[in-house]
Amino acid sequence: MNQIWDYTRTSRLYAKVISMMENIYSLTMFGLRFFRYVFLPPYEMGQVRKHMDELGSKSLPLLTAVGLIMGLILALQSRPVLDRFGAGAFLPSMVAITVVRELGPVIAALIVAGRVSSGIGAELGSMKVTEQIDALEVSAVDPYNYLVVTRVLACIIMMPLLTAYVDFLAIFGGFIAESIAGTNSIRLYYSHVFMGLRLSDLIPGVGKTAVFGYIIGIIGAYQGYNTSRGTEGVGKAATTAVVLASLNIIFVDMIIVQLTLMFIGAE
Repeated sequence: MNQIWDYTRTSRLYAKVISMMENIYSLTMFGLRFFRYVFLPPYEMGQVRKHMDELGSKSLPLLTAVGLIMGLILALQSRPVLDRFGAGAFLPSMVAITVVRELGPVIAALIVAGRVSSGIGAELGSMKVTEQIDALEVSAVDPYNYLVVTRVLACIIMMPLLTAYVDFLAIFGGFIAESIAGTNSIRLYYSHVFMGLRLSDLIPGVGKTAVFGYIIGIIGAYQGYNTSRGTEGVGKAATTAVVLASLNIIFVDMIIVQLTLMFIGAE
């Protein structure tokens, strides 16, 4: 009996591994199609602008609150520690570098992933189970180009802009904390900020968010595009899209940080 039980468990484990590898392969092929379709006509720029508004600009209220609070908390928590070592004057530069290099891009990407990736998964999933995607194919419209490319391109364009917005608000949130403590004027605060920031901080910090935008868009679209089992599948697609997008953002960020340190250095 024990041998039969071990064989059953091994078979199930093997099936799960094979299923996971198939899903990874399918997602990879789905994502690579984007780089071929994005350069082929027709160019649905009207749809791209529409999705930039729906997926990007409507995230501004949430990102505004997160950006201000993030900078405020970072400054409030760091001030006592820096004062302990006599380095309180470096707080504006520390806040700016921390936010621009790492905290701003990752937090913004995770917030957008929670809102946008789930929205794309649910929207395309609903279209899939109601056979609207099949209707597009019958109408001689390429559903991948019309539904997937436009949304992914909108995410890629919007993420650097949203991240720059969050960075600005987080740095301003740090100034609010400093003004409460009464230690810095706005002119002195921002002079320290600009003295601390370098181009090697700005370019990797904002540039990698285009990769995050691609991850958010393509994973949400993949989950929705491959939805099955009716409304239950739509909910699962939305949930899975958020989880996978968040995990991939953190994993890819780790790789990008290592590459940045390797080629640019931690100046």
